[in-house]
Amino acid sequence: MFQSDELKKNKKMPLTKEKKVTIFTEFAGNQTNTGSIEGQIALITARMGQISDHLQQNKKDFSTQRGLLQLVSKRKRLLSYMQKHNLTGYRQLIEKLGIRK
Repeated sequence: MFQSDELKKNKKMPLTKEKKVTIFTEFAGNQTNTGSIEGQIALITARMGQISDHLQQNKKDFSTQRGLLQLVSKRKRLLSYMQKHNLTGYRQLIEKLGIRK
């Protein structure tokens, strides 16, 4: 029983430092470039995946649902900024993340 409880706790935890470092090294170039738009969009996408998994199990968690909607709109704003200023980078990023069709 202890292992399943521990797995449930780890599933709901926020992104770990190691996961954030891998996201920023993969999308932003290096781990210290946390202000890059590509890294921020990738981080928000990862957080959205965790939150949507949480909402599938807890359908009446409306405060988390509101937080997810805020993240969606923030990612949308960042993507529109990136599309205006760096179209080739935008296309590569959405292809890498698998966001759009």
